[in-house]
Amino acid sequence: MEKHINVKLHVWRQANRQAQGRFVTYDAPNVSTEMSFLEMLDVVNEGLIKKGEDPIVIDHDCREGICGACNLVINGRPHGPKERTTTCQLHMRSFEDGQEITIEPIRAEAFPVLKDLMVDRSALDRIIAAGGFISAPTGCACDANATPVEKQKADLAFDAAACIGCGACVAACPNASAMLFTAAKISHLALLPQGQPERMNRARAMVAQMDKEGFGTCTNHGECEAACPKGITLDTIARMNRDFIKASITYRPEGAAGGF
Repeated sequence: MEKHINVKLHVWRQANRQAQGRFVTYDAPNVSTEMSFLEMLDVVNEGLIKKGEDPIVIDHDCREGICGACNLVINGRPHGPKERTTTCQLHMRSFEDGQEITIEPIRAEAFPVLKDLMVDRSALDRIIAAGGFISAPTGCACDANATPVEKQKADLAFDAAACIGCGACVAACPNASAMLFTAAKISHLALLPQGQPERMNRARAMVAQMDKEGFGTCTNHGECEAACPKGITLDTIARMNRDFIKASITYRPEGAAGGF
């Protein structure tokens, strides 16, 4: 049953990348519990605009839990209090009447704040560009579908491919590591026959780019797995580490001295 609640928001406001940010408190009265979290922020922004104030800048796109743009840190947790739920799929019925809610952007050196709650997540795009694709000819769609894939590997590849690149894993990790994201992108191709020709080079290139972007290292806290809205597991990191170590020992890129 729909209810209406009053909440108090403590929102991180920051004019630009160089400016010093601070928390600003806003009252959000008479909020329908059927609203999504982003719809609640929309209403707050409408009020700010009517008062001639700058609206709160947030990143969002599909609002269906599949684009990964809406990662906010809500009361200290990426995407808020519900497991396996993106911010855009989080509803206000998850909060109590009179509750105070702190809303922050992702905190990571590799994700500089652009304004308020929006951060630059292009570092993840550059990791993908380093090797998260298949450039070998694989035929048309029907050819790819005709390639036999073991059921177990197909399921694992699908699970890894569910990563939406929201950055929740980075936000949750005490080291701001992007290993769960990178491992998911490496794993979902490494498990398929189409991904084999570039498998070793992919692992080396994407891990190197991840390090270059300034993400921290993994120290097995497991917070990334707990925060992931798509349930990506630490198993993907184990697969990535196996490929990376194997590639580092046995693989030499074509043209490299001593290559084979």
